[in-house]
Amino acid sequence: MSTTEASLESVNVGLPKDVAWQGRTVHTGVWKYPVEGPRMVRRLNVDGDGQGDLQGHGGEQRAVLVYQLASYRHWQDHLQRDDFRFGEFGENFTVSGLSDADVCIGDRYRIGGAEFEVTQPRVTCFRVGMRLGEPQLPALLVAHHRPGFYMRVISEGEVQAGDDIVRTRVGRHALSVADIDALLYLPERNLERLRMAVDIPALSPGWQQSFRELLDAAEADLSGVPTGAGVAPAWPGFRRLRVEKLVPESATVTSVHLAADDGGTLPAPRAGQFLTLRLGDAGKPAPVRSYSLSSGPDSPSYRISVKWEEHGLVSSFVHTEVRPGSLVDVAAPRGEFVLTDEASPVLLLSAGIGVTPVLAMLHQLASAESSRDVWWVHSTRDAEHHAFRTEAHSLLQSLPRAHEHVFYSAATAGLVGDESITTGRLDAVGLARLGVPADAAAYLCGPASFMDDMGAALRGRGLASARVHTELFGALPAVNPGVIGVHRARPHQPSGPVGTGPQVTFARSGLTVPWADRHGSLLQLADDCDVPTRFSCRTGVCHTCTTSVLSGTFAYAPEPLEPPPDGDTLICCAQPVGELVLDL
Repeated sequence: MSTTEASLESVNVGLPKDVAWQGRTVHTGVWKYPVEGPRMVRRLNVDGDGQGDLQGHGGEQRAVLVYQLASYRHWQDHLQRDDFRFGEFGENFTVSGLSDADVCIGDRYRIGGAEFEVTQPRVTCFRVGMRLGEPQLPALLVAHHRPGFYMRVISEGEVQAGDDIVRTRVGRHALSVADIDALLYLPERNLERLRMAVDIPALSPGWQQSFRELLDAAEADLSGVPTGAGVAPAWPGFRRLRVEKLVPESATVTSVHLAADDGGTLPAPRAGQFLTLRLGDAGKPAPVRSYSLSSGPDSPSYRISVKWEEHGLVSSFVHTEVRPGSLVDVAAPRGEFVLTDEASPVLLLSAGIGVTPVLAMLHQLASAESSRDVWWVHSTRDAEHHAFRTEAHSLLQSLPRAHEHVFYSAATAGLVGDESITTGRLDAVGLARLGVPADAAAYLCGPASFMDDMGAALRGRGLASARVHTELFGALPAVNPGVIGVHRARPHQPSGPVGTGPQVTFARSGLTVPWADRHGSLLQLADDCDVPTRFSCRTGVCHTCTTSVLSGTFAYAPEPLEPPPDGDTLICCAQPVGELVLDL
């Protein structure tokens, strides 16, 4: 096939630069400008061009961004603007023809002396809206089926404005750019199209993975087999549970056993999940904290185990005020740090109070009489601070292929008297000596530095990143593409007048803030408080900001293109209606 489809109207380039935005600095290459004469196109870039955020843009699969003259005219009419210039949508090639409805993933085109292959639609990103002063533009690009598309370079060569664009091959299954974009971002997905999408070799790996996950979830729904991801909580909001008993586990750790206040049966959690508690004296603000379950999924009661922190408001309350018979407000078990059912060896690796979720996993393995190789590796200060020592040892003794290794970081050699215990700090060298197999599924919990070090050590030993699972206490790490030079302060009240709206609690950050309309969205409120957030489009398209709602109500403005699962909200376009507790 060799058919003239379109022409190249403009070649646009621009190197990344730092741009002020909402009190922050964004490193971005979205500012592109037309150039005259021929330009060499290479495997990663047009000469003179660059991308600021290589996680979402650039690279071999996204070397060249294409946008259409017809879409420029569409936005001129829709936005009532006449000031657009080529390159303002961040594209390298402005073209006539090649509409998103006609171009297919996998199509190949010859332009000038180079050949290209279409790999994916444009990534929905807040920076194109920032460039044009239209914050809602990322959502509009999807809703109007005009995203534009990326191409990879099949053969390098020179191009220039005025070159003909000739299609040389049609992509497998002939799914258009607009089809693929809608399939990812819009509701009511067609199952057959999902199957075709994962069978397009030219589609970029990131989009292929997203479609595989959507397809797996859709096929699981049809078969009735639960996937574990996106499962609704066992009850909405908070419910009252009764403290059955308190059990000291070490010098600093006490377990709290919780039962249904009405004597009923509690829904079984998944091993590794956590509870969120709301505690406090009558008439005082009720702080919210999350604690991993340390009991097995088949336990009739829930057990959390709380370490007494010197300045910890809630941990101090638990250790000094909570008694058997106390009533506690508890949100249903949540979390995706859960043990998967497979046959491979499993590594349960923890430090300090990070032992709690992996102990629940050990209970599950013992209850199932698992034949898996189980590696139990725990680090703690010394025998006095070694919580669950007898319990974990007994569970491991019941498993036929268990390996137990405990490290006492502050103990003196020769005073331990237990061959499973090593004196000294656990590090990458010590972990390597244990001989954990490279095909193990690893579950890590502890301080962030411990998980960073151990995760890197495991990957260095050959474990695939996808098999290293981590649970982090406190706030999740931020995902703010392109934002640079951020000094992360501890979460705090926002500057400016105190709001008069509903109370918004960020549970992981331990912060409650009264809402003020000036914040605009829950995402902006979190940003104003230095609560770590995750976003990309900031307009309700990409779902990067999806956050669990522990209790309360919210409304959207604007409405997202596709709502998240029940129990979640998209904080980039949500505002509180009443008191709200978020898992942030």
